[in-house]
Amino acid sequence: MGKRIIIAGGGTGGHVFPAIAIAGALKKLDADLEILFVGAKGRMEMEKVPQAGYKIEGLDIAGFNRSSLIKNFGLPFKLIKSFWQVRRIFRQFKPDAAVGVGGYSSFPVVRFAQAKGIKTFIHESNSFAGKSNVMLGKKATMIFTGTAGMEKFFPADKIMVTGNPMRPQITGSGITRNEGIKFFSLDESKKTVLVVGGSLGAQSINEAIDAGLEKLVDAGLQLIWQSGKPYAARAKKRAQGNPSVWANDFITGMEYAYAATDLVVARAGAMTVAELCVAKKPVLFVPYPFAAEDHQTVNSMQLVKRNAALIVKDSEAKDKLIFMTIELAKDDVKQQEMKKNISMLAITNADERIAEEIMKAI
Repeated sequence: MGKRIIIAGGGTGGHVFPAIAIAGALKKLDADLEILFVGAKGRMEMEKVPQAGYKIEGLDIAGFNRSSLIKNFGLPFKLIKSFWQVRRIFRQFKPDAAVGVGGYSSFPVVRFAQAKGIKTFIHESNSFAGKSNVMLGKKATMIFTGTAGMEKFFPADKIMVTGNPMRPQITGSGITRNEGIKFFSLDESKKTVLVVGGSLGAQSINEAIDAGLEKLVDAGLQLIWQSGKPYAARAKKRAQGNPSVWANDFITGMEYAYAATDLVVARAGAMTVAELCVAKKPVLFVPYPFAAEDHQTVNSMQLVKRNAALIVKDSEAKDKLIFMTIELAKDDVKQQEMKKNISMLAITNADERIAEEIMKAI
């Protein structure tokens, strides 16, 4: 019988897509390997994982709600229920290893595997480790990190700095700018700005773009605007009848977006940062200020210090974002400098390195 691995985690694209990339690299090493994903019901992994061709089981679990304490009332019950669900999954699937990539469903799965003496592996994509990963790291077989300097969170002898796994469509993309522009029905002669607030969208970025859309278009720019679902209707309405604006809640062909783009306005989740390094794009980061331990600011400052990115505080986005975007678009010298510096931080084989280490250990 072939080996079996459970991959747990999700909630956002920053967890789901690396998990799928690791699964793909594992299957390349061993075609007979059986992989089962475990996610949180109602989250994006329940849709994206089957689309990538893998089986997934959903848990009844939710994360701690920082903005509304009353919503956390049912959390202990959900956690207990999820452990029973995990127990059933393990009994049926009998995994040789469990891999946690972060997100709500990672914790009960990896914790249960550790209690059963099954080998566990963690991937921490951010430069500031999440609390559940820190707890799980104590008993993990190995910990893969996106950045160096993670010894303050994890046992130093278990850490391997691999970078962040990315979709092969992005690391191996051969799409030309022309093909990217055509994909979004835009104009080859205009500079293109990609606006992306992570897979769920970003309110401050959306509001700033909405308010300053005419200024951007008048400056000769065109937009690929990923708004996320909550803002989608408003963004599409604003784009209606304007050939310089493409707007949607989600971009399925992200490799086309990067190919078409001259500069980017984005949140600073670990995966967005990693992808922009590979895509070699000048970027203006607007870090999400309520991310755990403000890790998006930490992520973006690593690039800002190397003159590889610019940063705008979330609270200042409405006042500064449009002006700074137009100024950067005008400054070709600055763009080239940022491209050169950001490209030096690119890691394209993280998924392969992680898969090799897991297969060696099991």
